Amino acid sequence: MTQGFGWDDVLRQVQQVGATVQSPFDQVRRQALRELAELTGRNVVVYYSGWLEKGQLARHGAQFHLNFGDVQGFMTTLHKLDRTKGLDLLLHTPGGEVGALEATVNYLRGLFGTNIRAIVPQIAMSAGTMMALACSEIIMGRQSSLGPVDPQMPHGFSAFAPVAQFQQAAADIKKDPALAPVWAPLLAKYPRGCSLIAFRR
Repeated sequence: MTQGFGWDDVLRQVQQVGATVQSPFDQVRRQALRELAELTGRNVVVYYSGWLEKGQLARHGAQFHLNFGDVQGFMTTLHKLDRTKGLDLLLHTPGGEVGALEATVNYLRGLFGTNIRAIVPQIAMSAGTMMALACSEIIMGRQSSLGPVDPQMPHGFSAFAPVAQFQQAAADIKKDPALAPVWAPLLAKYPRGCSLIAFRR
């Protein structure tokens, strides 16, 4: 690969390789990673998720977020690498479980210390952002982005949103009890625990 490679160039390379191998995307990906490792002299590992392309599979139970199963994947992949070379970690993820994030970062730091660089070609959100921030350096392109790290509830909204809504509802209903039926359907979408958290704060 050469400097300035774009997605069209990658697809052309995949098409050229495709006639000779079963998985041309995988071959082109592996070749690019080999070239990066040769260029930097460092270990290169990719942690990526297909949530942007295959997010509809989540409705059928597919998991695209960082979880404890991924910790085992990191352990299987990294344990025989030359630790003196450090690690370049390519990240593309919507985030995931805080416990899995902590276990992963502790494992990476145990192997490589602080000699870890995050490379974010496109997106590292939530726990992915925190994983990048745990590295000594973050390399991004103009098109790359990190995300917010506030706790998220199912369906992708901030855990602080229901707290704010319950507090606003309490204030509005205290001023005018006739507003209770207006607020009821809006608040009914949240689990019962949200209201307890909101009113205890």
